[in-house]
Amino acid sequence: MVTSRVPLLLTGLALPGLVTPWPWLWLGGAALVTAVLTGVDAALAAPLSGLRLSRTGDRQVRFGGTATVRLRVGNRSTRPLRARVRDAWVPSAGAVSEPPATQMLEIDPGTAVEVVTRLTPTRRGDRPAALVTVRSYGPLGLAYRQTTRRRSRQLTPPWRLRTLPPFTSRRFLPEKLARLRVIEGQTAIRGRGQGTEFDSLREYVVGDDIRSIDWRATARAEHVVVKNWRPERDRRVLCVLDTGRTSAARVGDVPRLDAGIDAALLLAAVAAHAGDRVDLLAVDTRVRASVSARGPHTLLPTLVDAVAPLEPVLSETDFGRVASEVLALARRRSLVVLFTTLEPAALGAGLLPVLPRLLSRHQLLVASVREPELDQLAAGRGSAAEVYTAAAAVKTLAVRQRVQPALTRYRVAVVEAPVEPFASAVADAYLDLKAAGRL
Repeated sequence: MVTSRVPLLLTGLALPGLVTPWPWLWLGGAALVTAVLTGVDAALAAPLSGLRLSRTGDRQVRFGGTATVRLRVGNRSTRPLRARVRDAWVPSAGAVSEPPATQMLEIDPGTAVEVVTRLTPTRRGDRPAALVTVRSYGPLGLAYRQTTRRRSRQLTPPWRLRTLPPFTSRRFLPEKLARLRVIEGQTAIRGRGQGTEFDSLREYVVGDDIRSIDWRATARAEHVVVKNWRPERDRRVLCVLDTGRTSAARVGDVPRLDAGIDAALLLAAVAAHAGDRVDLLAVDTRVRASVSARGPHTLLPTLVDAVAPLEPVLSETDFGRVASEVLALARRRSLVVLFTTLEPAALGAGLLPVLPRLLSRHQLLVASVREPELDQLAAGRGSAAEVYTAAAAVKTLAVRQRVQPALTRYRVAVVEAPVEPFASAVADAYLDLKAAGRL
């Protein structure tokens, strides 16, 4: 292949022939000289068969951060390699190469240079490298050799950068842990909660609940003795992420699935500090991710890595499959937190029929992100179009408001909040159930 220098060279050689008696003969000679120089230049270009490519660098990066991946280009031929290297990634990887693909690299025989690519992904998930294309130029810069698509695929070293969820809700973690310490009695007197575990006996003080008096121990002692209670530990919490079509909707600028992932990570962190075991399922028509309970030190890294590649699937969620997977994974009583949407069509035909199966063995909490845009649209009255839009929004809100009472009749806890406080509201609901001894 030839470069833009070839027509410039041909023009420069042909112009003097315009003043000669034989311009066409001069033009033919100029074309012949240009062709010979171009052929020699292409022959002197370093062969691409001597290329050796390898990668090093980051495998993971948190969303919003920047990763660095180095491409090592080695020249094993006997000729100096003058080349331009294009290290292509998928567009959402946000790749910027140093040096850029427009800069010429000089690689002596038996040596190598590095092309540094800085990646700032714009999406969560796996961001793979595409193809590495190399152009080897001759010493005159008139012609070059370029790797074919097949050869590029053979040369390109595979690499995949995993973009982890941002976990923005971790800012709520100190607040939730402080409340957890209060519930556990580390910063206040332990209280009696229904269904909590017995801890110890102590002497009665003014203000204690008389229902906590241990009359047998009081009869043996010379003073009134009360029971100390503590919240249950070693309970099971199962986070279920709905990855069906409703999770693809964006609330504000955040997909429902991402909001659910963020809330699930905060809930897992709080539950792990509380001594409970945490599992996670991502289901639509099949299981997309499944994480069993692990130690508190490895729980969050495992969950973050498992949910990072999750993407919404444009199909209706099979809640029968969800119930089967939950019952198979959690054989003992657990708190099942289902991150989905309060959409009547999906829940009425899918979730409500399988609720008795779930509630016979588990406590269920349904968590949904509320759309503040609907409230804003329902308040519009400026023009006829806004009135019709407001009517549609009011109808949608009315239909959704009938879903929550239907769930509460089954003794299902429901959390619905906007995106910003959503993760905090889910963690508060878990702490409320734990304080009441309903896990």
